[in-house]
Amino acid sequence: MRVLVTGAGGMLGHRVESRARELGHDVIGVTRSQLDVTDAGSTLATVEEAAPEAIVNCAAWTDVDGAESDREGAMAVNATGAGNIARAAAAIDARIVHVSTDYVFGGGLRDEPWVESDPVDPQSVYGLSKLRGEELVADATPRHSIVRTAWLFGVGGPNFVDTMLRLASERDEVSVVTDQVGCPTWTGHLADALIDLAERDDFGIHHLAGRGSCSWNELTIEVFDQAGVHCRVLPTTSDAFKRPAPRPSYSVLGSERRDPILLPRWQEGVTGHLAERKAAS
Repeated sequence: MRVLVTGAGGMLGHRVESRARELGHDVIGVTRSQLDVTDAGSTLATVEEAAPEAIVNCAAWTDVDGAESDREGAMAVNATGAGNIARAAAAIDARIVHVSTDYVFGGGLRDEPWVESDPVDPQSVYGLSKLRGEELVADATPRHSIVRTAWLFGVGGPNFVDTMLRLASERDEVSVVTDQVGCPTWTGHLADALIDLAERDDFGIHHLAGRGSCSWNELTIEVFDQAGVHCRVLPTTSDAFKRPAPRPSYSVLGSERRDPILLPRWQEGVTGHLAERKAAS
């Protein structure tokens, strides 16, 4: 299958590109410097020249806090850009797999995983920009798979796991919040699922995240334990770490689909990521 991967220079995009190639697909990856997805004409020309059967859109504004002060920039990439790619896909009758986020959901008290049909209520500019992107993709073509995922980590880009490991090398203890719960997701697991969706007509919204759930504090403890790092992990709350963009207190993703794609448990993702870091060093 001929696949176009947008955002191929990012943490997720480069993984999707390399993995699709390993699986035998004819892959074209374009980075941000090679394609400005906010330019509709350039996007259409790139897609028409590549002539893919499927597009995996990993191009995204990922600076959650930065979006609060640059709403226009976030919307341009996550909303307008996503729509441009989807319309280009429709023009050549290609499937599109579009990556979205758990941040489309609201905050408040909840103890059940969010499923695909649950009402959305983004609390941040980033979340709103991703929701608008979902809407524009869905409006542009029926041949879409919108993938909501969460708490991504992997090689090739800044992420929470690597940040905690760096801090552990610099200090004896770290304070990490216990009142935000979600599904840590390794790009190595998510990439395979995205390629799987690109290969078939299983359209609509999909929730794909590491199986199970934990707080950021629990994730840090697991990472340090697996890595053999001796650094204390202290509990704290979101109120003690004020950020420009609000974070959902509970953004665990589940699925109501009859035959959902299930990723491995998040702990296995940590294991995979640490193994890659060790091999790279």
